[in-house]
Amino acid sequence: MPRPASPQLTDAEQRIMDVLWERGEASVRQLTEALEAAHGLAYTTVLTTVRIMAEKGHVTFRKDGRAHIYAPAVSRSGAQKSALGRLVDNLFSGSPQALAQHLIEDEKLSLDDIEALRAHLIEQQGRKEDGK
Repeated sequence: MPRPASPQLTDAEQRIMDVLWERGEASVRQLTEALEAAHGLAYTTVLTTVRIMAEKGHVTFRKDGRAHIYAPAVSRSGAQKSALGRLVDNLFSGSPQALAQHLIEDEKLSLDDIEALRAHLIEQQGRKEDGK
């Protein structure tokens, strides 16, 4: 029995999604042209990958003559939230605080980075208090 499809984007899927988020939609030929120089991907590889992505619900498609035109089914922000949620759950025992501490301690955030995060947190807290 085959393994269930992962909701997380693979590296190849991420590259395709980057093109789709940038362009809005693209055919397999357009995706291949955008990716082949930097990543050496063949048409059949891109075709197989976007078909899998459609089965997973990452992309939608419409027919345009004989071609399929693919579009992202999830926003970049939605994919980021989903991936970060899985990262927090899987590597930080569901604790956003543990992730934040790791970033501060191990990733050597600058004071400017920390101040920007603090300002963002204060802004978010203000929105919550205002009911937005």
